[in-house]
Amino acid sequence: MSQVILRFAPSPTGHLHIGGARTALFNWLFARNQGGKFILRIEDTDQVRSTKESIDAILESMTWLGLDWDEGPIYQTDRLPLYREHVERLLREGKAYPCYCTPEELEERRQRALKEKQKPKYDGQCRSLKAPVPGRTCAIRFKAPQQGVTILRDLIKGTIEFENAELDDLIIQRSDGWPTYNFSAVVDDATMSITHVIRGDDHVNNTPRQILLYEAFGYPLPRFAHVPMILGADKTRLSKRHGATSVMSYKEMGYLPQALVNYLVRLGWSHGDQEVFSQKDLVEKFSLENVGKSAAVFNTEKLLWLNGLYIRQEKPEILGKLLLPFLEQRGFKPRSLVWLAEVTKNLQERSKTLLEMVDQAAFYFRDDFELDAKAAAKHLTPNVKEPLTILLARLESSPDLDEKGLEEIFQEIVTQKGLKLGAIAQAVRVALTGKAVSPGIYEVMKILGRDEVLKRLSRTLIKL
Repeated sequence: MSQVILRFAPSPTGHLHIGGARTALFNWLFARNQGGKFILRIEDTDQVRSTKESIDAILESMTWLGLDWDEGPIYQTDRLPLYREHVERLLREGKAYPCYCTPEELEERRQRALKEKQKPKYDGQCRSLKAPVPGRTCAIRFKAPQQGVTILRDLIKGTIEFENAELDDLIIQRSDGWPTYNFSAVVDDATMSITHVIRGDDHVNNTPRQILLYEAFGYPLPRFAHVPMILGADKTRLSKRHGATSVMSYKEMGYLPQALVNYLVRLGWSHGDQEVFSQKDLVEKFSLENVGKSAAVFNTEKLLWLNGLYIRQEKPEILGKLLLPFLEQRGFKPRSLVWLAEVTKNLQERSKTLLEMVDQAAFYFRDDFELDAKAAAKHLTPNVKEPLTILLARLESSPDLDEKGLEEIFQEIVTQKGLKLGAIAQAVRVALTGKAVSPGIYEVMKILGRDEVLKRLSRTLIKL
């Protein structure tokens, strides 16, 4: 059996969005599962909308998701001679022809067809022209068969038949000499020996035209697999109004790439009841047979839950390094990577995103926070002044802070003063963090360090 070869071929007219990322992921997984090749091709023939910024964003997104490619990126703009060579071949063989119709003429005929309740398609006016039209540039159209059916045997959707009479003679080369999408995609896929084309089902209607082009050239057909769309919660096609849809926006919000990959693969693919997959799991278990035929609904809450799970499972040292750019944005500087790992370990259980973790960690990096007014009124009352004074004195005479030693000090004070542990613990928590809720107070004190704890407690006592 020959090697399977797949490709992901985005147009660089914007950032890589969730739908495109899932398409890339399915292609990558199938290639890796089959021991095949994965090619990255940039379809940049739209000279008006393609940008370098979009190309960079696509490459950055693919790299962040861990979708490495074996060949590429290959740019269509570097392959123009190949497309023109294929256009010339079709012209020579009588399978294509020049079209001199202007955009205005085509639009007029389109509007007339709509008025007459007919399907607007090219009427073949230039199909039998014997000579060029003076003073006009021409596009090149493919001479499609006008009878019979074109059959798509889709690996996900099954067999779909298209009446050739419904398909018009599509433009394969514009009047400016640039190839159109359907034509360049076929030439590329054929000359790159692509064996499987996995893409969104919004491309289904392009496929019969592409099949006819393969047949015109005598190229073998790849296997097609059209994946159902991703919908928003309101069951309409996923768009910006449903929230962030670009891959890099999820990175900026503090999502982990492995969580997003895990979530994306489950949008349309399943393996029993299993929800959580490592990359190794996915490569071993992915198959097109388990891709569903129905549209998937994007659920931000489920993605958030999954991200929280991955954060809890990650090593604190790795999380700490991932936090660095977020800390830098806030002007927070960690004392060391070892200390930062202690901070992340302290907050892992209660953070669903890296951004949330940074918000919760703010009190570790700065002491000029505002006290929560409600928490201060409730817990920093005159009756805790003496216990806090005793605590301050005990800490000043203690060479080090460890959780066990701190617990013993707290217990001694509450026994001596006949207080509940919660009263003094909450007072200390508000003094050190500004809030009534934080991780365990002994852990917080140990991570802050003796000098910082003494400074914050002293400041609080002055105000009591």
